[in-house]
Amino acid sequence: MLDLCNLPLFNHPIPCLPLEKLLVILRDGRKLIGILRSFDQFGKNKHFYADICYNDIKYLRLYSTIANLVLQDTIERIHVGNCYGDIPRGIFLIRGENVVLLGEIDLEREEYSALQQVPVEEILVAQREEQEMKQKREKMKNKVLNDRGFSVDYMENDLY
Repeated sequence: MLDLCNLPLFNHPIPCLPLEKLLVILRDGRKLIGILRSFDQFGKNKHFYADICYNDIKYLRLYSTIANLVLQDTIERIHVGNCYGDIPRGIFLIRGENVVLLGEIDLEREEYSALQQVPVEEILVAQREEQEMKQKREKMKNKVLNDRGFSVDYMENDLY
């Protein structure tokens, strides 16, 4: 019998994917948590393998970030200080070029997190205030640098 765990993922069926929560961090800084339901590949680098079998559970090991992902029961998690809020997003399609980090969430550690969950409205207000403070600090820093003869780059970037 053929061991599916040793075949490249593009040659074996989707039931080998674990039903685990995944954290996906996007280039724009958003953090999405959901269950990986599907993916596809594009480009020349196809480094996706399902090569870990443990207790009859087949796990997905990703070696590259060039895949479009479909997450089910997705939430967008917003962190401010030691608080967080979750915004339900449902089924979420993520273009592979926007993925910065993809990892499995340890459910046991998540239960004992030191972070405090707050309502979405509160976390959005706190996030807006944090962004305004960051913009003010950046504006002051750029003014000081400009006064001292340094060139300031005003171009937007994705930080990655």
